[in-house]
Amino acid sequence: MLSEFDNQQSFEIIDIKSVGYSEFELVEMKNLAGSYNALFSKVARKYKELKLSERDLSEEEIKALLLSDYTFLKRPVKIDGSEITIGKL
Repeated sequence: MLSEFDNQQSFEIIDIKSVGYSEFELVEMKNLAGSYNALFSKVARKYKELKLSERDLSEEEIKALLLSDYTFLKRPVKIDGSEITIGKL
């Protein structure tokens, strides 16, 4: 998957599993994406375990979930200046 980036502009890969992301970084991603829902993965194992599909989650609840566990973040996330691509390369 990362081989698709060969011969493209330089970029920084951040391993969110080990490094995580801050609330500030999440808010920045949300500002680029338009909502926390756009960043939220509904295929995460915990989404199913917690039966979140049975609830109508608010943006604040989604934000809290995104901050609580990186697996709720739809991946990959690519940020290029003021543009964000979520869930695809």
